[in-house]
Amino acid sequence: MSGLIPGQATAIADGVWRLLALNPGMMTGPGTNTYLIAANDGLLVLDPGPADSQHIINIEAAAADIGLPLSAVLVTHTHRDHSPATTLLRERLPELRRLGPAAPDDGLQDDDWQPDQILGDGDVIALGERRLRVIATPGHVGNHLCFLLEDAGLLFSGDHLIQGSTVVIAPPSGSMKDYLESLQRLQHETLHQLAPGHGDLIDDPQGYIEHTIGHRLRREEKVVRALTQHPDSTASDLVSTVYDDVPVFLHGVATLSLMAHLIKLEQDGRAHRDAEERWALQG
Repeated sequence: MSGLIPGQATAIADGVWRLLALNPGMMTGPGTNTYLIAANDGLLVLDPGPADSQHIINIEAAAADIGLPLSAVLVTHTHRDHSPATTLLRERLPELRRLGPAAPDDGLQDDDWQPDQILGDGDVIALGERRLRVIATPGHVGNHLCFLLEDAGLLFSGDHLIQGSTVVIAPPSGSMKDYLESLQRLQHETLHQLAPGHGDLIDDPQGYIEHTIGHRLRREEKVVRALTQHPDSTASDLVSTVYDDVPVFLHGVATLSLMAHLIKLEQDGRAHRDAEERWALQG
């Protein structure tokens, strides 16, 4: 992956820099991407990442090299690999404004996140003559936002779309139905590049979105086939069949997305479950 060097700021567009956090892993890939975006009063820090003091030092060093002060924090969502560094930044810069969604109460969020301004769909952040527009994209989690730098067609996609793999959809806050609808909505936007929360830039946004939708719908049909062959099964019963192309050590995580598929089929009237969470096709 070009330019994904931990701790080193890389210019990816006019007035935009990427800084890779020091948290590689199974769920984060090479790590969380923090983006610095030039505004009229300084730098916006988009997804400051996990609560890691060295990453904070790297953010401040990058800002010093760029020659602009840090003015605000934006977050795409409040999972613990994306927003907790905000607390450390605020300890050093109490005037730093926090902009983003409210956090759902599902036990998976950054408990310290307290936005000074709650952002919603269609809100615009003025960057001098440029505009950063908020697009609500629930799915990976219910409070997920993307940010579109309109003049560049650059979409900061957080965990809605990442490079190299699909994201986990974990109910109850995550919703496969919402996720697919959010992807379909992005098909109507003018996009030239995706700047994801994990991985490198994606140069064919609409092709990537179309591929992702197709992948999810093909997985959904595997769920339908599995229910045809194994009715009255739990999600754990079905995971090895539906995700037979995924390593077994990932099946625990895959069960979350499988549950999201099952719930979508229920919402679509194609499946139902009993009191013991055993699933079958409707009718």
